[in-house]
Amino acid sequence: MENLLDFLKRLSENNNKPWFDEHKSEYLEAKKTFDSFALDFMHGVEEFDPRVHGLQLKDITYRIYRDLRFTLDKRPYKTWMGVYVCPKGKKSGMAGYYIHMEPDNDEFFLAAGLYNPTKEVVKSVREEIMLEGEHFHKTLEQCKDFTLPWDEALKKVPKGYDENDKYSQYYRLKTYTLLKPVSRKQLLAKDFLKKALADLKRCYDYNETLNRCFDYAYEVEG
Repeated sequence: MENLLDFLKRLSENNNKPWFDEHKSEYLEAKKTFDSFALDFMHGVEEFDPRVHGLQLKDITYRIYRDLRFTLDKRPYKTWMGVYVCPKGKKSGMAGYYIHMEPDNDEFFLAAGLYNPTKEVVKSVREEIMLEGEHFHKTLEQCKDFTLPWDEALKKVPKGYDENDKYSQYYRLKTYTLLKPVSRKQLLAKDFLKKALADLKRCYDYNETLNRCFDYAYEVEG
């Protein structure tokens, strides 16, 4: 894993095509390391979440090439790598399990839940909280060392929801991602994957609740 982090760090300092082409063999070695890690992670998740079976490497990892069509930032390459294991693959919009590695910013973390869900899914989750708030809260209690994105939440409970409900604070959330930072040292430890999977396994009930909400949102829409 050290070779992967080293390559990404140097890429962040030389984010241009000539340098990348010159160091393509190093990139391929780094990618080989990451792909092996990603598959091991996926197989680990399969052991506790039956919804994620049947995925391939392309369904859980991201291209290093940035989409430059709609941005003023014309740096051609991503300087991070991430693996996201969720039902039907990374583009499904469903809740899953994620590991992020970005040595340039010293940003390494685990994540679970829904990232930027559609308004239909948010509505479905809020209805779940309204009806089964105790259960929703208990699933979060299992993930105590993960944090919700309260800094992005609405200031007030949205219209149509009762601010006097016991768990009304959860109505304010616009995204339902759980984050747990890890250090570079933890990431490079031999038992990192084992510990990461154990942490994320505790988020299974939370993810399963969110994915039932996702299913219901689009059953209704359909």
